[in-house]
Amino acid sequence: MRSTVPLSRAAIAGALVVGLVAVSGCSWLRKDDALYTAQTRPLEVPPDLDLPRTTSAMASPAGTPAGTVTASGTVAAAQAAPVAGTSTGFVVAGSRDEVFEKVDAALTAVDGLTIASRAKLLGAFDVNYLDSNFLVRVSETEAGAYVSAVDPRGMPATGEAPVQLVAALKTALGGH
Repeated sequence: MRSTVPLSRAAIAGALVVGLVAVSGCSWLRKDDALYTAQTRPLEVPPDLDLPRTTSAMASPAGTPAGTVTASGTVAAAQAAPVAGTSTGFVVAGSRDEVFEKVDAALTAVDGLTIASRAKLLGAFDVNYLDSNFLVRVSETEAGAYVSAVDPRGMPATGEAPVQLVAALKTALGGH
């Protein structure tokens, strides 16, 4: 009786044995563990890069009038506190949320005004009045809530429609 093992079975068995030996204990295939030790130094951040510099974050350069563009491209007027008595805003006594509700009621009473959206969390109304699109914003101040008309960039809105609407809101809410 002759034992015949097909050559393909012998080749597969041989490859399997070689693979098992190579994976299980062959030192030629092991990686050098020096790169993977737990004692490697942690990444260090230089001391001057730990925190951002905030020493001159809000200071405007000496001699720069408010509302002009500085070298960094920021606009001082957009960050300045609102001024009472301007044509695009006024102050109303009360908290921001209370005044927001009053402004909402006053805006719905204005003829020809369409409120596109309300964002109570932001304190803003997106309105269309006299074919002009702008925002009516209610923000918290020390004296109460400041109601103003701003353009989509956050700058005071200019034009006839924002001035008329702010005047109507000031009359309706009794602002100063």
